[in-house]
Amino acid sequence: MTGNLIRVFAWILELKYFGKLLVRLLIKLNLVKKLIADAELNEPPTYVPTHPWEELNEKDTVIIQPGSSPPEQVQEAVNCLPLRSEKVLNTQASFQRWTIQDYSRAYISRETTPLEVAKHFLAAVHETSSTFLRMSFFINYSSEDILKQATESTLRYEKGEPISVLDGVPIAVKDEIDCLPYPTTGGTKWLHKVRPCKSDASCVKLLRSCGALIVGKTNMHELGAGTSGINPHYGAARNPYDLNRISGGSSSGSATVVSAGLCPAALGVDGGGSVRLPASLCGVVGFKPTFGRVSHSGVLPLNWTVGMVGVLAGTVEDAFIVYAAISGNLLSPQAKSLSPKVDFPLLNSTDSIFNVKMATYEEWFNDCHDDIKRCCSQALDQLCEHYKWKTVELTIPEIEVMRLAHYTTIGSECSASLGAYLQKQDTKEIGCDVRAALCFYNGFTSKEYLNAQRLRNRHLHIYKEIFNKADIIVSPTTGVTAYPITDDAIKYGELDYVNGAALVRYMIAGNFLGLPAVTVPVGYDKMGLPIGLQFIGRPWSESTLIRIAYMMQNLCLSSYRKPQVFYNMLKSQE
Repeated sequence: MTGNLIRVFAWILELKYFGKLLVRLLIKLNLVKKLIADAELNEPPTYVPTHPWEELNEKDTVIIQPGSSPPEQVQEAVNCLPLRSEKVLNTQASFQRWTIQDYSRAYISRETTPLEVAKHFLAAVHETSSTFLRMSFFINYSSEDILKQATESTLRYEKGEPISVLDGVPIAVKDEIDCLPYPTTGGTKWLHKVRPCKSDASCVKLLRSCGALIVGKTNMHELGAGTSGINPHYGAARNPYDLNRISGGSSSGSATVVSAGLCPAALGVDGGGSVRLPASLCGVVGFKPTFGRVSHSGVLPLNWTVGMVGVLAGTVEDAFIVYAAISGNLLSPQAKSLSPKVDFPLLNSTDSIFNVKMATYEEWFNDCHDDIKRCCSQALDQLCEHYKWKTVELTIPEIEVMRLAHYTTIGSECSASLGAYLQKQDTKEIGCDVRAALCFYNGFTSKEYLNAQRLRNRHLHIYKEIFNKADIIVSPTTGVTAYPITDDAIKYGELDYVNGAALVRYMIAGNFLGLPAVTVPVGYDKMGLPIGLQFIGRPWSESTLIRIAYMMQNLCLSSYRKPQVFYNMLKSQE
């Protein structure tokens, strides 16, 4: 639904009596009553997907010492990366995005400075915001603040005292994460007025302590309540590979600024695939750690038990470096005492990774567009042939049940979190698609919510059994590639249940069960739109996932294509 149709639909759902009846009817038609409320369950509810620490004995890793500072952890990550010959900044090369290490080397060698990069960045953002491009990457950025940070970083390099490899490197932050001096809007026009931003989120503090150049707040689907990334208030964050197509939500702006080369990495929040989904559609890496691995302090409490801070990056190496900066440094004494060990993969090891068993479920794996099926199957075959790994065909049961249980959970949590604010809010300030979503969120019963948590308990045990038989689960990242943006959708938002369901099809286990997951670009469809392959790991297996993603990336590097909109931040435009 778009245009006047979605406006009327939202208005009907908000009617005091008839609207509530219609919501309950639609919830029933979508099988929530049958598969969730009326499910016969023996399990007690599990409200938070926390996992006990388990020693995985991962090969070729380095254990990070407790109490290590973020710059020390970043340096440990850099030490784990293979040495590469320095790129010559003014030479032609096949397409590849500049990495965090490229920025650091350019600064150290005086090829450029953080201040010059900041000026180049601001010019690029101005151009992407023009009437012609209308990319809508950012909700908020401050030229004054960016130039101030860049000047301070430039002085550190002039003194030969950079804080870390992240010093002066532009990093963007999703507008769901507190980051001064900006308000945290959550993609709305009103939330920052009732919930002011008073300090940086924990993850932002940790990045700042490494010297990262924080360049502003990226666009997002309003309240994270959609998968398209179309925001009627701030515009659609357009896909750099095709400006007339979606970038995916809800971390749409974070995916697009990385894809377009404005930043080597950005922070997002993944509540229902909101990091991995747009990363896949925009041809970049999306990494979501285990629930509890990264502090959620200072993130909008839209969904307490399914949302997790994640990283979008141009390369696996850059996702690894940013993850190193923000992982493990939990703030409270209780959290620190319960925090599992942090270990990093030695990507510079010459030894091949152990014999990996990759679980696939044929019926599920193939439930996607033909181009995606072909591309992901070829990538999986490459892994098996090149590294002599094996696939293990398993049945993953109750996939639709888990999707509905996740939707019930995320909707109930969002409704509870925002309820007090929304009672006083004029609905005219909310996009029509989000108004409709909020009506559904308010329509879930306590029985449906409780049964969803009982199903969470059941599926935690199901996936534990899967990981007794395989090291990782492999799937396409999305069921479709980026679809077109319509003018009506830009104005009022859209409801697209078919494409929305296809986009989140492979996302749910990572969020509902708190499992780590990563998506890597592995090819393109017939229209040149990116396709991602996803790896889902057992709890606390970030090192294994990073290593496998890195090895997958290395097999695909030669096929990567340049987006239509791309900025070379370390040299003049071609």
